[in-house]
Amino acid sequence: MKIGVFGTSMVGQAISGKLAELGHDVMVGTRDVAATQAKTEPHPYGFPAFSVWQKEHANVKLGTFADAAKHGEVLFNATNGTGSLAALKLAGESNLNGKLLVDIANPLDFSHGNPPSLSVSNTDSLGEQIQRAYPNVNVVKTLNTVTAFLMVNPGLVANADHTMFVCGNDVAAKAQVTEWLKDWFGWKDVIDLGDITSARGTEMYLPIWLRLWGALGTGMFNVKIVK
Repeated sequence: MKIGVFGTSMVGQAISGKLAELGHDVMVGTRDVAATQAKTEPHPYGFPAFSVWQKEHANVKLGTFADAAKHGEVLFNATNGTGSLAALKLAGESNLNGKLLVDIANPLDFSHGNPPSLSVSNTDSLGEQIQRAYPNVNVVKTLNTVTAFLMVNPGLVANADHTMFVCGNDVAAKAQVTEWLKDWFGWKDVIDLGDITSARGTEMYLPIWLRLWGALGTGMFNVKIVK
């Protein structure tokens, strides 16, 4: 399958690397291809610059956001949440329409330092903003409640005995994404929370997730819904 991934940071690297490993034809989109290729310094959080990472993942292509949007039959939004709408605007509405967009981004606002706040919450969410901006795109929110390594390999914690959430307006799109979560990435327990307004809940989980990361000293954890 041809898949476009927006974003070159840790999440974009994790998603595109796993999809390429599974045999998909992956193109990663960025704002400025030349600038992305020129960066060689590792990110402050320790993951490599995309240009360095790509040398070990040569089958992953790099293009503009518009290139990746045109390339992908399915799209993944792994951009910084505060820049997601700008990135999708550059991708081009005509290149997005009619496609399924898996939205992984969180609206984290680092303008006042760490821990970040949310740039949108309570009565709205980034997932909803994307769906409103692109009504002809099937937006499914998922994977935004765990660290990048667990997104594509939940077995790294508790033998994958923990929970992932999905939400979105299109029932068939959610079913398809749930199937991919299980078959491609190895998720065992996936809960459908309902329509895209449920993204408010999963995005607003991030403040406690960040506090847990600080308390535990690692992002390698998740929640398990029991009843």
